[in-house]
Amino acid sequence: MSNIQKIDKNGLFENIKDLLVEARKFVVRNINQTMVYTYFEIGRMIVEDEQKGERRAEYGKQVLIDLSKRLTEEFGRGFSVENLDRMRYFYQTYSISSTVLTKSASIPQALSDELQCTENQHIGISATLPRKSLPIPNFRLSWSHYLKLMRIDDIAERQFYEIEAANNNWSLRELQRQYDSALYQRLALSKDKQGILELSRKGQIIEKPEDAIKDPFIVEFTGLPENSRYSESDLEQKLIDKLEHFLLELGKGFTFVGRQVRFTFDEKHFRVDLVFYNRILQSFVLVDLKIGDLTHQDIGQMQMYVNYYDRFVRLEHENKTIGIILCRDKNETLVKITLPEDNEQIFASRYKTVLPSKEELKKLIESKE
Repeated sequence: MSNIQKIDKNGLFENIKDLLVEARKFVVRNINQTMVYTYFEIGRMIVEDEQKGERRAEYGKQVLIDLSKRLTEEFGRGFSVENLDRMRYFYQTYSISSTVLTKSASIPQALSDELQCTENQHIGISATLPRKSLPIPNFRLSWSHYLKLMRIDDIAERQFYEIEAANNNWSLRELQRQYDSALYQRLALSKDKQGILELSRKGQIIEKPEDAIKDPFIVEFTGLPENSRYSESDLEQKLIDKLEHFLLELGKGFTFVGRQVRFTFDEKHFRVDLVFYNRILQSFVLVDLKIGDLTHQDIGQMQMYVNYYDRFVRLEHENKTIGIILCRDKNETLVKITLPEDNEQIFASRYKTVLPSKEELKKLIESKE
């Protein structure tokens, strides 16, 4: 067999393999989505049945017990009383507040028609309110994702995580990690009230450098205990070892360029700890690691790094370089006095090697407001 024939056969195999892999992903996505819409509809039926009879809680519970028994006999596992109650709560949660109120084209038509006829009623809504057709929520995540999201009481926060999980294809584990690291609260710290509102409507939108900055950054994946003794090179190595995790923590559009990137002028050598490029901002992002308190010398050093990249590295079509100093602690006044008032390039953020207290972050937001 000639080399050309081998190449052709290999190419045919790879093309068919890619097609089958994508087909399987498509089937899984549609099965998951159909399941979510079905559970939403089951929840609606249970809620409406409760409303019609104005049943007492004890009687409603007995109905779920009987329903669970019959559905399990007919369809097998998955219809325990607990699961049916989750479906009921799912409908209650998302019939009132939905991230995107548009019908998904992937829903089976019969189910879609049934959902479209659903009336906008909810336990606790007065019967005197006008009855309106309920737009179909556009569920883009798995049932497991929604089980997690339903436990988030704050509607704006829940909607933010739903948008980000869908847009960034977060696994359930990554959704849990971002929630545990208080991503919503950390992004909200740098925004005004309107900006916080936009987070719940659109997710994280990166249009300018400060949109990509968090304070603090959470690097619990390094495994370094809080307040322990380690060097800057130890921290750097841990971040490189878990580079995928660090890129997720940095956020949207970041690609890794290099570590200890050297540049030279006047026969002196300098090294930037970590260099990234953000495709959305179209700019280099330099990261300097400091394990102690931030000093004005640290800020001056980063200013020099940024100036060098702006003048000798970035291309004409690229935007100005961004510098991020990751430090264990900082003095806000020192940062403001050292940097120019119109600063849009250099940022100092704390890092934490353990998951933060959400209550602590919420207090920071309240004090800022």
